[in-house]
Amino acid sequence: MSAPVQQLALVDCNNFYVSCERVFRPDLRHTPVVVLSNNDGCVVSRSNEAKALGVKMGQPWFEVQALAETHGILALSSNYALYADMSNRVMQILSDFSPRQEVYSIDECFVDLSGTPQLKAVSYQIRERVSAWTGIPVCVGIGPTKTLAKLANHIAKKHPRSLGVFNYNALTQAQQERLLGQIEVSEVWGVGRRLTAQLQAQGVQTVQDLRMAHTPTLRSAFGVVMEKTQRELQGTACMDLQEAASAKKQIIASRSFGQPVKDLPVLQDAVSSFVATACAKLRGQDSQTAMIQVFLHTNRFRKDQPQYSPCLAVPLPQATSDSLVVNRWAAALTERMYRPDYLYKKAGVMLSCITARGLQQTDWLEPAAPTQTPLMNALDHLNQRYGRGTVKVSGQGAYSAWQMKQERKSPHYTTDWAGLPCV
Repeated sequence: MSAPVQQLALVDCNNFYVSCERVFRPDLRHTPVVVLSNNDGCVVSRSNEAKALGVKMGQPWFEVQALAETHGILALSSNYALYADMSNRVMQILSDFSPRQEVYSIDECFVDLSGTPQLKAVSYQIRERVSAWTGIPVCVGIGPTKTLAKLANHIAKKHPRSLGVFNYNALTQAQQERLLGQIEVSEVWGVGRRLTAQLQAQGVQTVQDLRMAHTPTLRSAFGVVMEKTQRELQGTACMDLQEAASAKKQIIASRSFGQPVKDLPVLQDAVSSFVATACAKLRGQDSQTAMIQVFLHTNRFRKDQPQYSPCLAVPLPQATSDSLVVNRWAAALTERMYRPDYLYKKAGVMLSCITARGLQQTDWLEPAAPTQTPLMNALDHLNQRYGRGTVKVSGQGAYSAWQMKQERKSPHYTTDWAGLPCV
């Protein structure tokens, strides 16, 4: 007797950033809208109307401005606080439908619906409840593996007859083969532009071609990851649900500046902010770091300016998650790398050699430091309750020259009392 087929659903929010903005701006329902990346640089989310006008994902905003003026495309700055809060609300709703779920990204979640009676009705109920309770439209794709669930979600989005839900498992084998033979191999999860070209050179044009390719040849040419992708397309699960996020081995916090920075205090202020973000993530996963790295970059696209991209790392005497300790080292590294003759465009901090909190190699010459001080606990608690940046290191935020440019940002409707819409 064969084992029951896994019913793994991928729930994906449609045009997520744009959809979040439209929840609080119903007047934008039929307006072409795009959301821009940090410093209002590139398009990172598009409404269907903007897609129809030819706006491409990742396209620089300055290339779109003429089209925007002609067709009335509205551009908004990224509002990450709003998007994160709306994402948490969607994921909380999805947790009601299954005890097993994996939040894959800010707008995607795998949900195990195996054994769910009336699966089709439940799938449409997911769409209706998320839409009614949050205003965010979602599509549901169901398959026996993560890769096929992702592909099923793509079909649910592209084909209006599906009404936002597509179950690959409900197809006969002949229907599955015919369907996969009509989808380009570039639509497979993890197959990017370069891999697509390489696969096409090997005669693999469609998903069905990849599914039926000679496995030893495929592995020899593209490695074990591609073999796992093929087996997933054949219905063999090679990637389990990760219900709990594993602790990160490296944590990076960095950002491009809103305008070029020349002065050391401004650079140190920016680095201090990145340290606060990185250490908060470190403490959030109950870890500590034994090495810190700081890097600076000038604008590599400005060929008329001198270029300088230093990077320094230092092992800490003792592993720690204390923002004050890490900040002192980061400020010293920034000062050591700083050269006054350059205009800096970006900086960042990377924490590595990360271990679980409490694993401490003591030093004969230096007393052991507490791995989690009451001060850091209080800082995290206050920032979680009242918003990130409520409590910070003295001097942090003293300069605004490096802050991200967000000239088109909407209010923090759900995370700031002052941003609540008035009715």
